[in-house]
Amino acid sequence: MAEQEALAPLKSLNSNDPTYMSFVNKSGRTAEAWWLNFSGSPVSYGDIQPGQAMQMNTFQTHPWMFRASDGAKLLVNLGEVYFPTPAQFEDSGYPRFQPVYVTAPVYTLQECCFRLIRSCVRKQDISKLEIPAALRKDLMRTPSLRRDIQILSIKRSIKDSD
Repeated sequence: MAEQEALAPLKSLNSNDPTYMSFVNKSGRTAEAWWLNFSGSPVSYGDIQPGQAMQMNTFQTHPWMFRASDGAKLLVNLGEVYFPTPAQFEDSGYPRFQPVYVTAPVYTLQECCFRLIRSCVRKQDISKLEIPAALRKDLMRTPSLRRDIQILSIKRSIKDSD
């Protein structure tokens, strides 16, 4: 599994190793589950309400990511991307759905302020705010799962080439 996690780009690989997860939302926010398909594109598997869980049959080589309803990053088992672990089974032979925790990261003060401003100010009105141009530009740049996947893929390729 460590080999798969070190590979780039970030995408699912063919696998004959099924596994069973229970994604538990401990973030306090609605969490959207995203599977990264075989081309690395995110595919939504729906929302998990705070305090709820979603059971998932998946494969060890299939990465997962989570985002809040406003696009903010959520962590999965304390990382940005989760690669499932090998399947575990009950004594009866039935699969055990292993708990995987979705949590909120510690957001920077700037990230918290940006989220608040975006929730109060329409996007077309951000340019009218009397704040430095660099902050206006950053505010206009809303969270993007696809951009985050590209950045993580680049970081992984650089790490692999070291």
